[in-house]
Amino acid sequence: MMNKTTISNKSISISKRQMGIYIHIPFCAKKCFYCDFLSAPADDETIKSYVEAIILEIKASHTETVVPVPTMFFGGGTPSIIDPTYISQIMEAVREQYEVESEAEITIECNPGTVSLKKLLAYKSAGINRISFGLQSADNIELRSIGRIHTYEQFQDSYEMARRAGFDNINIDLIAALPNQTTASWENTVRKVIDLEPEHISAYSLILEEGTKLYTVIEMERKNGMDRIPCEDNEREMYYLTNEMLGKAGYMHYEISNYSKPGYECRHNLSYWAPNHYIGFGIGAASYVNDVRYKNIEDINEYIKYLSQAEKIDLSKIQVEVNHLTIENKMEEFMFLGLRRIDGISIKDFYKRFGVRYDSIYGKQTKKFLEQELLVHSDDRIYLSQRGIDVSNSVMCEFLF
Repeated sequence: MMNKTTISNKSISISKRQMGIYIHIPFCAKKCFYCDFLSAPADDETIKSYVEAIILEIKASHTETVVPVPTMFFGGGTPSIIDPTYISQIMEAVREQYEVESEAEITIECNPGTVSLKKLLAYKSAGINRISFGLQSADNIELRSIGRIHTYEQFQDSYEMARRAGFDNINIDLIAALPNQTTASWENTVRKVIDLEPEHISAYSLILEEGTKLYTVIEMERKNGMDRIPCEDNEREMYYLTNEMLGKAGYMHYEISNYSKPGYECRHNLSYWAPNHYIGFGIGAASYVNDVRYKNIEDINEYIKYLSQAEKIDLSKIQVEVNHLTIENKMEEFMFLGLRRIDGISIKDFYKRFGVRYDSIYGKQTKKFLEQELLVHSDDRIYLSQRGIDVSNSVMCEFLF
């Protein structure tokens, strides 16, 4: 049982503006070879204590002001690995402290093979209305090469169960440029996913993160003259193929790595790219509240200990990297995040947010990239061209002060 605790909200104050909510569930059955997220296996007692701590953190964030919540997102880790009762308890705590809108988009990440029909129905009962499955590949050999514990057949079973449970908004995550992956095998994966007709598809390229098992193995192989990672040209070919196939299948390409059927864009992620305000609960969870960015501590034992034992909770004790954004910081984020969207940024919105003309701040950079045909200016909007998307990181970096 939770300790009786006096709750004090001495951290970042929350205004009445809409606030997205992110819940971090850091548990998984096994760490994938490429994963550098804050996640790990855990025993039942740790999971129970962590969920109790999250609920205490949610309660400690309460204010007298009613805060509308248009989107929620359970991420991880693998949220679907824990007992669905815990998800329901967290949802109940959020509803007690915040005004979750009646049409709110509420997503939970699920790994294939970790759900049952009973669990999915429990999610529906709790108010969750969007499922995000981490498939990554439809090729079982490719899945094993990156340490995934499911097969494509298990994914199919999980997907069909989600449909039977009544979920009509499902995302499928894919990763391109996996070890030994060919354009043909990637095409096969995309085709199989299209045939399932999910509402949303996220297609990312593999990033070898230093410190992961896959990074260590690939670097060792490269020193011995072997490289199983597709070259940059092949990766680009996969990207163009994805755009073509999904476009023909009726999916809108609305962000560099995201595609959806009309009306099914991920509203939670769109709020990040706007950028709008959101609050994160759990270890390592990031927040952006009233122009202040911060994240929670990553040590799960320290997190649980403080929230469960403090006589008077002061959330600033678990918050680190607190950054009060300047006007320049906010302009940078508006550009860097906004240019991730296929329709880019609005010049009128820039003026509305910052009270200065767009050209007076970014005219020089924009002129340069328009001449290089890396940006497009159409009516009120400025966005990356296809060539610009290919070198998006280098383009976006030019908009940093």
